[in-house]
Amino acid sequence: MESLQGKFAAVTGGTRGIGRAIVEMLLREGVSVALCGRTQESAEKAAAELRPLGRVFGMGADVSNYDAVRAFFAAIDREFGRLDILVNNAGEGVFKKVADLTPEDWHRNIDLNLNGAFYCAKEAVPRFRHAGSGFVVNISSLAGKNAFSGGAGYNASKFGLNGFTEALMLDHRQEDIRVCSIMPGSVDTAFAGDPGKTGSGNTGWMIAPEDVAETVAVVLKMSPRTMISRVEMRPSKPQK
Repeated sequence: MESLQGKFAAVTGGTRGIGRAIVEMLLREGVSVALCGRTQESAEKAAAELRPLGRVFGMGADVSNYDAVRAFFAAIDREFGRLDILVNNAGEGVFKKVADLTPEDWHRNIDLNLNGAFYCAKEAVPRFRHAGSGFVVNISSLAGKNAFSGGAGYNASKFGLNGFTEALMLDHRQEDIRVCSIMPGSVDTAFAGDPGKTGSGNTGWMIAPEDVAETVAVVLKMSPRTMISRVEMRPSKPQK
């Protein structure tokens, strides 16, 4: 397995849940990390709490806004001067049947979950080219291959993200840029409207955020001659 020591990473949605677990894992592996969150306050707070583990800075950035994404990557240039890893983790779900789904609900799913990943990859690829290599990990979902009632907007965003991830890989694999989609099922986070949550209060059967972070580490540390391009993750014993 390759060492991640000394590399530089950007993680979107890095203030809580899966994103925060990924930031913590990367810091423990010796990676310098730029994280973004919904607000400057939340991003700075998360970075301050994680700073004992390594070099990290936080910035508020709405990844559904391309200007905000460009500002985030400009800050990475100033702080690090290099980028090796991008983890597109920021995401949200609005779960309603099509008849009840408003255009605003639809756009919140698509703009954040799909457009945000494109905007960040668009900024990352030139920096990877400058560095000579790079890695994009897109945190998708099993909802990107399994549709469910009430999930039209979310399903569309994650089906689209999986297609985008594959095309991104094909576009840039000859430039030593590797790309992977990680597709978890129900994860034990505060993700709003998660269809996997039953309201019973029992979440022990769910995937832990740290399990997703560990999977990201395995993917990133794979020898450069090999690319893990898609990972599906499921709870071992889902609730019946």
